[in-house]
Amino acid sequence: MALSDVVNTFGQDLLRRYGERVHKLAINAGFTCPNRDGSKGRGGCTFCNNVSFTPSARKAPGVAKQIEAGRRVLARRTGAKRFIAYFQAYTNTYADVEYLAKLYQQALDEPDVVGISVGTRPDCVPDKVLDLLVDVQSRGYEVWLELGLQSTSDRSLQLVNRGHGFAEYRHTLRAARLRGIPVCTHLIVGMPGEGRDDSMRSLEQVLALGVDGLKLHPLHVVKGTQLANQWRRGEYQPLSMDAYIQTAADMIERTPSDVLYHRVTGTASTDILLTPLWCSKKWAVLNGVETELVRRGSCQGIKMRSEY
Repeated sequence: MALSDVVNTFGQDLLRRYGERVHKLAINAGFTCPNRDGSKGRGGCTFCNNVSFTPSARKAPGVAKQIEAGRRVLARRTGAKRFIAYFQAYTNTYADVEYLAKLYQQALDEPDVVGISVGTRPDCVPDKVLDLLVDVQSRGYEVWLELGLQSTSDRSLQLVNRGHGFAEYRHTLRAARLRGIPVCTHLIVGMPGEGRDDSMRSLEQVLALGVDGLKLHPLHVVKGTQLANQWRRGEYQPLSMDAYIQTAADMIERTPSDVLYHRVTGTASTDILLTPLWCSKKWAVLNGVETELVRRGSCQGIKMRSEY
């Protein structure tokens, strides 16, 4: 048995629709963030690695070179021949729409790229950007808008210095879905001050608005962050691996079966990860979630009535 036997995964959905493996290629296009450049704040979210954000980060190779490097790695690892360009690093809609159009087109010009996935903040997606994504979609490309919400609790978002609230997410989500743009929402399990019930509440509120995809991440502490300082002072205690697996399984059970899970866990490299160390073990977590669902005789969508 595999995770995709009990969870409706994005990878399996792509395989069904395209008839072959389609993999996402992460792109660093040199963007910044309004929570860093002073527009809304400085320093970024408390869990964001400030050390990694340096001028050199904005000098990453061009889009075409990053795709070429990524396709070589994935071709050897998985045999994939088609890709989605994932604009991942920082806020990938935080620029003039004319610049964004040129940037996204650089990825789409690659013959084996079938579409784009754009990661951003809910407060950085004006109508012109949504219209641009509609235009890309109308030309037959795969398009996903990935919104980093993390929690529906304004208190939690304020605690991590997020710089936006749930209202901005609600507005952007509705505007995107009215245009027919698929939305994948990111949620973090283990936010400061939150427990299992808070994660379930965030899921419930996101699902009530309607969403096409979800990504779950355990909050982990990395070097060079305010969260690292809080952890050292004993002000933050990360989740155990078992607690994360239990909560993730609970959330999956209560997610409609037609919603795609783009990710069920997140990892950090061992050179910057401080705690919890299990966040460097992607497959152990994924296997744990699968094992727990199988143990329960459960699967995605089996429990649609809330218990919280």
